Amino acid sequence: MDGVTIVGHPMIQHKVTLLRDKHTSVSLFRSLVREIAMLLCYEVTRELPTTTIQVETPLAVTDAIEIAGKKLVIVPILRAGLALADGMLDLLPSARVAHLGLYRDHETLEAIEYYFKAPEDIAERLVIVVDPMLATGHSAIAAIDRLKGAGVTNLRFVCLLAARPGAEALRAAHPDVPIWAAAMDEKLNEKGYIVPGLGDAGDRTFGTR
Repeated sequence: MDGVTIVGHPMIQHKVTLLRDKHTSVSLFRSLVREIAMLLCYEVTRELPTTTIQVETPLAVTDAIEIAGKKLVIVPILRAGLALADGMLDLLPSARVAHLGLYRDHETLEAIEYYFKAPEDIAERLVIVVDPMLATGHSAIAAIDRLKGAGVTNLRFVCLLAARPGAEALRAAHPDVPIWAAAMDEKLNEKGYIVPGLGDAGDRTFGTR
Protein backbone atom coordinates (compact mmCIF):
# COMPACT_ATOMS: atom_id res chain seq x y z
CA MET A 1 0.00 0.00 0.00
CA ASP A 2 1.38 3.40 -0.97
CA GLY A 3 2.70 5.32 2.02
CA VAL A 4 2.74 2.28 4.32
CA THR A 5 5.98 0.58 5.35
CA ILE A 6 5.80 -2.85 6.96
CA VAL A 7 9.15 -3.40 8.67
CA GLY A 8 9.93 -7.01 7.87
CA HIS A 9 13.14 -7.42 9.86
CA PRO A 10 13.32 -10.97 11.31
CA MET A 11 13.86 -9.67 14.86
CA ILE A 12 10.70 -7.57 14.66
CA GLN A 13 8.65 -10.38 13.14
CA HIS A 14 9.80 -12.83 15.82
CA LYS A 15 8.80 -10.40 18.56
CA VAL A 16 5.40 -9.78 16.92
CA THR A 17 4.76 -13.54 17.02
CA LEU A 18 5.39 -13.50 20.77
CA LEU A 19 3.03 -10.54 21.16
CA ARG A 20 0.26 -12.42 19.36
CA ASP A 21 0.52 -15.43 21.68
CA LYS A 22 -2.29 -15.22 24.27
CA HIS A 23 -0.05 -16.97 26.81
CA THR A 24 2.58 -14.19 26.78
CA SER A 25 2.78 -12.63 30.25
CA VAL A 26 2.11 -8.96 30.99
CA SER A 27 5.77 -8.31 31.81
CA LEU A 28 7.02 -9.97 28.62
CA PHE A 29 4.35 -8.25 26.51
CA ARG A 30 5.35 -4.85 27.89
CA SER A 31 9.03 -5.58 27.27
CA LEU A 32 8.37 -6.74 23.70
CA VAL A 33 6.36 -3.60 22.89
CA ARG A 34 9.22 -1.46 24.13
CA GLU A 35 11.80 -3.44 22.13
CA ILE A 36 9.77 -3.34 18.91
CA ALA A 37 9.17 0.38 19.36
CA MET A 38 12.90 1.04 19.51
CA LEU A 39 13.46 -1.02 16.34
CA LEU A 40 10.62 0.78 14.52
CA CYS A 41 12.03 4.11 15.66
CA TYR A 42 15.32 3.23 13.99
CA GLU A 43 13.45 2.79 10.70
CA VAL A 44 11.16 5.82 10.91
CA THR A 45 14.09 8.15 11.68
CA ARG A 46 16.34 6.79 8.93
CA GLU A 47 16.10 10.02 6.89
CA LEU A 48 16.48 12.62 9.63
CA PRO A 49 18.47 15.67 8.49
CA THR A 50 22.11 15.78 9.57
CA THR A 51 24.97 18.23 9.65
CA THR A 52 28.74 17.94 9.95
CA ILE A 53 30.64 19.17 12.99
CA GLN A 54 34.22 18.85 14.21
CA VAL A 55 35.04 16.69 17.20
CA GLU A 56 38.31 15.91 18.90
CA THR A 57 38.99 12.21 19.39
CA PRO A 58 41.81 11.01 21.69
CA LEU A 59 44.02 11.04 18.56
CA ALA A 60 42.92 13.85 16.24
CA VAL A 61 40.30 16.40 15.20
CA THR A 62 37.84 14.98 12.65
CA ASP A 63 34.59 15.78 10.88
CA ALA A 64 31.60 13.88 12.25
CA ILE A 65 27.86 13.76 11.68
CA GLU A 66 25.14 14.85 14.10
CA ILE A 67 21.35 15.17 13.77
CA ALA A 68 20.34 18.66 12.70
CA GLY A 69 17.39 20.81 13.67
CA LYS A 70 15.05 20.81 16.64
CA LYS A 71 14.44 17.67 18.67
CA LEU A 72 11.45 15.73 17.40
CA VAL A 73 8.24 15.14 19.34
CA ILE A 74 6.78 11.72 20.16
CA VAL A 75 3.02 11.70 20.68
CA PRO A 76 1.63 8.56 22.33
CA ILE A 77 -2.13 8.14 22.05
CA LEU A 78 -3.10 7.40 25.65
CA ARG A 79 -2.95 5.04 27.24
CA ALA A 80 -1.72 2.19 25.08
CA GLY A 81 0.80 4.35 23.22
CA LEU A 82 2.87 4.97 26.35
CA ALA A 83 4.90 1.76 26.09
CA LEU A 84 5.71 2.54 22.46
CA ALA A 85 6.84 6.03 23.45
CA ASP A 86 9.10 4.57 26.15
CA GLY A 87 10.79 2.33 23.58
CA MET A 88 11.38 5.24 21.22
CA LEU A 89 12.80 7.33 24.05
CA ASP A 90 15.36 4.57 24.65
CA LEU A 91 16.74 5.47 21.21
CA LEU A 92 15.90 9.21 21.29
CA PRO A 93 16.30 10.28 24.93
CA SER A 94 16.28 13.99 24.06
CA ALA A 95 12.98 13.86 22.18
CA ARG A 96 10.06 15.89 23.47
CA VAL A 97 6.83 14.10 24.42
CA ALA A 98 3.28 15.32 23.89
CA HIS A 99 0.30 13.43 25.31
CA LEU A 100 -3.01 12.96 23.54
CA GLY A 101 -5.84 11.19 25.33
CA LEU A 102 -8.48 9.51 23.20
CA TYR A 103 -11.01 6.82 23.99
CA ARG A 104 -13.18 4.84 21.59
CA ASP A 105 -16.95 5.04 21.88
CA HIS A 106 -17.92 1.36 21.85
CA GLU A 107 -21.20 2.07 20.08
CA THR A 108 -19.99 4.32 17.24
CA LEU A 109 -16.27 3.33 17.34
CA GLU A 110 -15.49 7.05 17.03
CA ALA A 111 -12.55 8.58 18.93
CA ILE A 112 -13.32 11.05 21.74
CA GLU A 113 -10.58 13.40 22.98
CA TYR A 114 -10.17 13.95 26.72
CA TYR A 115 -6.60 15.31 27.09
CA PHE A 116 -3.95 17.15 25.06
CA LYS A 117 -0.62 18.59 26.25
CA ALA A 118 2.22 19.46 23.87
CA PRO A 119 5.36 21.62 23.60
CA GLU A 120 4.51 25.20 22.66
CA ASP A 121 6.60 25.01 19.49
CA ILE A 122 5.32 21.60 18.36
CA ALA A 123 4.38 23.09 14.98
CA GLU A 124 8.09 23.63 14.26
CA ARG A 125 9.11 20.02 14.90
CA LEU A 126 8.89 16.59 13.33
CA VAL A 127 6.08 14.75 15.15
CA ILE A 128 5.77 10.97 15.42
CA VAL A 129 2.36 9.72 16.56
CA VAL A 130 2.45 6.26 18.18
CA ASP A 131 -0.36 3.83 18.95
CA PRO A 132 -0.01 0.04 19.13
CA MET A 133 -3.07 -0.73 16.99
CA LEU A 134 -4.31 0.89 13.79
CA ALA A 135 -7.73 -0.79 13.63
CA THR A 136 -10.58 1.34 12.27
CA GLY A 137 -8.24 4.32 11.92
CA HIS A 138 -10.60 6.62 13.84
CA SER A 139 -8.18 7.34 16.70
CA ALA A 140 -5.23 7.90 14.40
CA ILE A 141 -7.24 10.24 12.17
CA ALA A 142 -8.54 12.18 15.18
CA ALA A 143 -5.03 12.47 16.62
CA ILE A 144 -3.59 13.79 13.37
CA ASP A 145 -6.55 16.15 12.93
CA ARG A 146 -5.78 17.55 16.39
CA LEU A 147 -2.08 17.95 15.69
CA LYS A 148 -2.63 19.59 12.33
CA GLY A 149 -5.04 21.92 14.11
CA ALA A 150 -2.08 22.87 16.34
CA GLY A 151 -0.06 23.77 13.25
CA VAL A 152 1.98 20.58 12.82
CA THR A 153 2.90 19.86 9.20
CA ASN A 154 5.63 17.19 9.47
CA LEU A 155 3.94 14.04 10.78
CA ARG A 156 4.57 10.28 10.82
CA PHE A 157 2.47 7.49 12.32
CA VAL A 158 3.92 4.34 13.90
CA CYS A 159 2.06 1.28 15.17
CA LEU A 160 2.76 -2.33 16.07
CA LEU A 161 -0.11 -3.80 14.09
CA ALA A 162 -2.25 -2.28 11.35
CA ALA A 163 -5.48 -3.57 9.85
CA ARG A 164 -5.80 -2.93 6.13
CA PRO A 165 -9.13 -1.04 6.55
CA GLY A 166 -7.57 1.27 9.15
CA ALA A 167 -4.46 1.90 7.08
CA GLU A 168 -6.61 2.69 4.05
CA ALA A 169 -8.78 5.06 6.09
CA LEU A 170 -5.79 6.91 7.53
CA ARG A 171 -4.12 7.23 4.14
CA ALA A 172 -7.37 8.54 2.63
CA ALA A 173 -7.84 11.13 5.40
CA HIS A 174 -4.17 12.16 5.61
CA PRO A 175 -2.27 11.13 2.48
CA ASP A 176 0.68 13.29 3.56
CA VAL A 177 1.29 11.17 6.70
CA PRO A 178 3.33 8.01 6.10
CA ILE A 179 2.71 4.91 8.22
CA TRP A 180 5.22 2.46 9.68
CA ALA A 181 4.02 -0.84 11.17
CA ALA A 182 5.53 -4.10 12.36
CA ALA A 183 2.76 -6.15 10.71
CA MET A 184 -0.55 -5.84 8.88
CA ASP A 185 -3.68 -8.00 9.20
CA GLU A 186 -6.44 -7.99 6.63
CA LYS A 187 -9.67 -7.52 8.58
CA LEU A 188 -11.62 -6.33 11.62
CA ASN A 189 -14.36 -8.12 13.53
CA GLU A 190 -17.81 -6.66 14.26
CA LYS A 191 -16.44 -4.87 17.34
CA GLY A 192 -13.66 -3.17 15.39
CA TYR A 193 -10.84 -5.39 16.69
CA ILE A 194 -8.04 -6.55 14.39
CA VAL A 195 -8.25 -10.23 13.40
CA PRO A 196 -6.21 -12.32 14.08
CA GLY A 197 -4.55 -9.41 15.88
CA LEU A 198 -3.13 -9.67 19.37
CA GLY A 199 -6.06 -8.63 21.55
CA ASP A 200 -6.37 -5.29 23.34
CA ALA A 201 -2.82 -3.91 23.45
CA GLY A 202 -3.58 -1.55 26.35
CA ASP A 203 -5.06 -4.28 28.52
CA ARG A 204 -2.22 -6.67 27.71
CA THR A 205 0.41 -4.01 28.42
CA PHE A 206 -1.03 -2.89 31.74
CA GLY A 207 -2.65 -6.11 32.94
CA THR A 208 -6.22 -4.80 32.90
CA ARG A 209 -9.50 -6.05 31.46
